[in-house]
Amino acid sequence: MPKKSKRGKKKPELNFIGGDMYVQGEISGLMRLGDKFFNKDTAFTIEERQLLGIHGLLPPVVRSIEEQVELCLMQFLEIESDLLKFSYMLDLLARNERLFYKFVATHLDKCLPIIYTPTVGQACLNAPTIYEQPVCLFITIEDKGHVYDVLKNWPQQDVRVICVTDGGRILGLGDLGAHGYSIPKGKVTLYTALGKVRPQYCLPVCLDVGCNKPQIRDDPLYMGLKRKRPSRTEYDEFVDEFMEAVVSRYGPNCLVQFEDIGNTDAFRLLTRYRFKYSMFNDDIQGAGVIALAGITSAVNITNIKLEDHRVLFQGAGEAALGIANLLLVALKTEGLNDNEARSRIWLRDSKGLVAYNRPQGHLTEYKLAFARRRLPIEKLEDCVREIKPTILIGVSAQYGAFTREVLELMALYNKTPVIFAMSNPPSKAECTAEAAFKYTRGKCIFASGSPSSPIEHEGKTYYTTQVNSLYGFPGVVMGATACAIAHLPPAVFVVASHTISDFCTDEDYRQYRLLPPLSKLCAIAFEIACNVVEYAYKNNLARRKPDPTDIRAFVKHQMYDCNYEPAIKTWLEEYNK
Repeated sequence: MPKKSKRGKKKPELNFIGGDMYVQGEISGLMRLGDKFFNKDTAFTIEERQLLGIHGLLPPVVRSIEEQVELCLMQFLEIESDLLKFSYMLDLLARNERLFYKFVATHLDKCLPIIYTPTVGQACLNAPTIYEQPVCLFITIEDKGHVYDVLKNWPQQDVRVICVTDGGRILGLGDLGAHGYSIPKGKVTLYTALGKVRPQYCLPVCLDVGCNKPQIRDDPLYMGLKRKRPSRTEYDEFVDEFMEAVVSRYGPNCLVQFEDIGNTDAFRLLTRYRFKYSMFNDDIQGAGVIALAGITSAVNITNIKLEDHRVLFQGAGEAALGIANLLLVALKTEGLNDNEARSRIWLRDSKGLVAYNRPQGHLTEYKLAFARRRLPIEKLEDCVREIKPTILIGVSAQYGAFTREVLELMALYNKTPVIFAMSNPPSKAECTAEAAFKYTRGKCIFASGSPSSPIEHEGKTYYTTQVNSLYGFPGVVMGATACAIAHLPPAVFVVASHTISDFCTDEDYRQYRLLPPLSKLCAIAFEIACNVVEYAYKNNLARRKPDPTDIRAFVKHQMYDCNYEPAIKTWLEEYNK
């Protein structure tokens, strides 16, 4: 008789003929090939095919994973549309998980712009036409009171990190409601592709609370709830229930990353939860990590001390305030007091310079921290004339906000102006690389939120930098989950930022690159993870005990390996659970 598992289910029998083992059970060979965690496609050996009952279901050729990757590349390059490439990657992930991550790791430069920015923005705008299979857990506000029951429907029981959005502010596209589901899916993909977090530990979630854009909500193809967003009280009760359900289902060590939440809600939720749960907001804190790393490199290139820079933000939302607050911490580390540090930071929003006495209306408490006591200034070019910033950071999602006049003024006041046009997707960027180099006469150091190719201007080649949070959050997530961090203080993000800038070389600086090349992303993520783990144990924030004697070995042991394991070994692990 087949023996029973601990859960009371019958286990398939293991039979032996001539010393060889074969599997007899209820799972058919076709079902095995349909399991993305188990499937190896044509990489199954002949012996594995016979043992697992899939012999004859595949063509007789046996290919290595490296050969499969090159076949994937051939197919990938034949696809002309980026959106169709995005769909191809989704299909590959749904069919063969290890091959997907091996392909991404091998051809990171080609895959990143497709699975992340800028193509993920197109995917959100075309959500109804590309949705084919479950890639995200949808929890609606109509599930209020039963959120835990919905969480239980996710097939993986050992979830250690969740990326959640409510679609309230997707990139620079605004409120897309449930159509923002591709964002958390893309983030958790990078947890594994770059940070090497095991994919079964990751859960993307879309909290559907409605959508306030009629053109989105009333579209016949809209897939979410066709209602407006709720009141603040109802919204907070729903998110509170979600966070409590996460702890009940997965335990207090489960890390939650909030992503692309509307500005007001994002700050409020971060304040509400940051010391109660293991959580962070990448749009606020992650933006600070990567921008501070870029600013640190700009300090090294311009030979101007950090405390001698003047930073003007075009935009005063999540990203701007996240960067400003982390920059404030860095300036204080340099020896400045609070008032001196704040005097180096200026914010401009849609109503002009953030100042106490401007006539345009009330300032939120988060903007008040950086408000100036001075006469209001409305236009950006007038702000540049008055402040004479050395660093101009765009996080406003207003295309073309850095006009010719603004860029020419930056070049007039600075030997080497630093220009960050960080808004995504490119259709929302404050300026293009071409405009930046043209109107600063090739003097500037330029960074953008999306990838940008080197620029030819007046016979010279100018390099750009992608200032994107993908440099930071995969390593932070890997480190935080590895040690089960209780909460993430600002120092964790400073640690991550310094780790990134430490990877820059003299050659990077000679080319005016503010960040290391994308080819180093996996190495950067590993070092960030190790440094976060070290910080957590030193400061009694790590819940996983005992303390590791070798932190690097401790982190490596928990990393995902995208190479195939022997199929029979994988099956036996499942059998013995």
